Amino acid sequence: MKSHGKKYRAAAAKVVPATQYAPKAAIELVKTTAFAKFDETVEIAVRLGVDPRHADQVVRGTVVLPAGTGTPVRVLVIAVGDKQKEAEAAGADFVGTEYIQKIKDGWTDFDVMIATPDQMGQVGQLGRVLGPRGLMPNPKAGTVTFDVTRAVKETKAGKIEFRVDKAGNVQAAIGKVSFGVDALESNFTAFMDQIIRSKPSAAKGVYVRTVAVSSTMGPGVRIDTNPYR
Repeated sequence: MKSHGKKYRAAAAKVVPATQYAPKAAIELVKTTAFAKFDETVEIAVRLGVDPRHADQVVRGTVVLPAGTGTPVRVLVIAVGDKQKEAEAAGADFVGTEYIQKIKDGWTDFDVMIATPDQMGQVGQLGRVLGPRGLMPNPKAGTVTFDVTRAVKETKAGKIEFRVDKAGNVQAAIGKVSFGVDALESNFTAFMDQIIRSKPSAAKGVYVRTVAVSSTMGPGVRIDTNPYR
């Protein structure tokens, strides 16, 4: 079995076993235990008391992180006419229906696609390419909309999408280790608030079971879930 390196073991030694920390203390610890030479991403993992096999217990949504993600987001907008001009003015990186053919030819150098509803007939043809990559526009994620300006600006400002996996877990990036503690805490709070608001009415028992934060290479730090029960 593969063992962790010296740097990881030294970082893990700073985390008290079986301890559940307050969010701010946990974030401070994550920053302290990050040891990579690059600016690590701060990630959150939430285990929920839901059964995603049932459609009425699927947890998904979006949230705008107040301090942003720390990662540039390349936005593609499929729109025509005035909506195309709106997208360009809002700061979209790529705009136009010509990108539909480019995607068919294998181009996928973007992070988020936004499309106006009238263009979804054409965009739907890209399902086999975009679906497996998680790039397909979706009304529930706010990426199929005529409000192009808002969609582009929110995405650029730090809007992320989350969805529960088959095991009942939700994972997301909430910033970078280089962020200040207050910035990371505000992103954490915004994310958890949205998780709570997204609780399915069909979910029974304890909804938020465990919460942990970590850096890309560092150990996980458990967070006290009592405030979310």
